[in-house]
Amino acid sequence: TIKVNGSSNMLQSSVYVLSFLLPSNYQSKPPRPTDPSVYFTDSPDMKVYVKSFGGWMFSLVSKYQTQSLKTALDNAQATYETDYHYNVGYNSPMKITNRHNEVWFIVKGEPVCPKSE
Repeated sequence: TIKVNGSSNMLQSSVYVLSFLLPSNYQSKPPRPTDPSVYFTDSPDMKVYVKSFGGWMFSLVSKYQTQSLKTALDNAQATYETDYHYNVGYNSPMKITNRHNEVWFIVKGEPVCPKSE
């Protein structure tokens, strides 16, 4: 994990955290980072609301998908962490098509599952 400082404005945070999943064969004895600003974190088990989307995770796309999930959660009267969220990408930058991305909000309390139409 590493914190990345960027520019900020009213619509966008200035601090991001960039994390990568450590493969299971390294988890019992992780390699020591060579850069002091890189550090390991253990994430607790958590329940999340998820919206999947394809394509590239440009800021306008991720903002739109984030707002879409927030609207759906608010319409379902779900309670969730509003101070931050996760934008998750699963693909190498070399993969051009059939990309998989997600937006996550951490569930507060018990999850709400809206009825399908």
